[in-house]
Amino acid sequence: MSNVDRDPILLTPGPLTTSLATKAAMLRDWGSWDASFNTVTARVRERLTAIIDAHDTHVCVPLQGSGTFSIEGAVNTLVPRDGHMLVLINGAYGKRLAKLTEMMGRRLSTFETADDVPTTAADVARALDADASITHVGLIHCETSTGILNPLPEIADLVAGRGRSLIVDAMSSFGAIPIDAKKIPFDALIAASGKCIEGPPGMGFVFVRKTVLEQCAGRSTSLALDLYDQWTYMERTTQWRYTPPTHVVVAVDAALEQYVAAGGQPARYRRYAANCETLIAGMTAMGFKVFLDARIQAPIIVTFHAPTDPKYAFKPFYDEVRNRGFILYPGKLTQLETFRVGCIGAIGPEEIRHAVNAVRDSLRALGITMSSKPLAAATAKAA
Repeated sequence: MSNVDRDPILLTPGPLTTSLATKAAMLRDWGSWDASFNTVTARVRERLTAIIDAHDTHVCVPLQGSGTFSIEGAVNTLVPRDGHMLVLINGAYGKRLAKLTEMMGRRLSTFETADDVPTTAADVARALDADASITHVGLIHCETSTGILNPLPEIADLVAGRGRSLIVDAMSSFGAIPIDAKKIPFDALIAASGKCIEGPPGMGFVFVRKTVLEQCAGRSTSLALDLYDQWTYMERTTQWRYTPPTHVVVAVDAALEQYVAAGGQPARYRRYAANCETLIAGMTAMGFKVFLDARIQAPIIVTFHAPTDPKYAFKPFYDEVRNRGFILYPGKLTQLETFRVGCIGAIGPEEIRHAVNAVRDSLRALGITMSSKPLAAATAKAA
C-alpha cells in the first residue's frame, strides 16, 4: 500500500486511516431528502446487514453521532424502564456501558474481571442464576481499552439458553472478527462507521432483532436516540428523521464497496492479523512487552507496557513518533503505564514495519533504553 495520501497514519482504533477512494467520496454535497441520497442510505443498510448475515432476523438502524450515541440509543430503546441490565466489564468501555445504563434510570448489575481476563460463559451463568430479575446482558465483544476478545458465541448461547436478551457492543470487531447472526443469538449488535469497515467517524448503527424492536414504541426517554422512531420513519419514508451526516454516509458506502471487492470479512481479518503479527514481532524484538496473552489478543489494537527507563514519558514519545508520520494511542489502564497501537485502517504490514522503525528512531532520539537488548539488533529483526 502507498503512503502518498496518508499523513499521518493513524495507528488508533478509530478514527483511522481511510483510503483515497473513501476520502474522495466526501467531496460531493448531497441533499438529505433527495432520492439519490436515500438510495445510498438503503444500500449502506443492506451491505452492513449482509456482513453478519442478518437479513432474515434483524434490521439495521443507522444513527447520527459516534458509536457511543448508538450504544445509548440501543440501551434506552431496548431495555424497558423497569428492566434490569447485567453489564460484563473488563475494561473502560464496559464501564462506560454500565454508566450510561445507570444514567438512563435502568436497574444495573455488573460482573467485572481484570483487564486481562476475559469474561466466560460460566461467569455469566452464575450471575444470571443468582438473580432471576436480570432481563438483559451487555457485552463488549472486543474491549478497545486493551484489545482483549471476549467469547461472544459462548456467552450468546448461554444468555439465549437462560431466556435473557443480549446487547453486544461490537465497535472494534464488526467487519473483521466473524459474527454470524444465524449462528450467534443476540437481540442487538452495535457498531460504527469509523472502525473495521474503514469509513470516517460520524455514524453508528444497530442491528436489532425485528420482533424485539417492534415492541419498543415509546420506550426511549430520548427523542434523538430513539431507535424505534428512527427505524419506523426510515421504513416509511426512506429518509433519516433529522439531518443525516451525508458526507459520512456516502463515504461509508464507498468503504463498503471496497470492503466487498477486497473479499469482505475474511480478507479484512487476514490483513489485520498480518498487521498485528508484524507489529508484535517488531515491538517485542525491541524489548517491548505485550499486555495481553496471545490467546485472548484480538488483531485490532495492541497494548504495550511502557519502557521502564525513567527518561520515558508518553507525551514526548508520542510527539517523536508523530513527527515521523504515525499517531499512537495512549494507554487506558489506571494501574499500569501502557500505550496502544492500532492494527486497523487502510494500512498493511508495510506501514506497520515503517511504524516500528519510527518507534525505534524515537526511542533513540529520546535516549530511552529498552531493557538489556541492544536497540540496533532489535530493529534489524523488525525491519
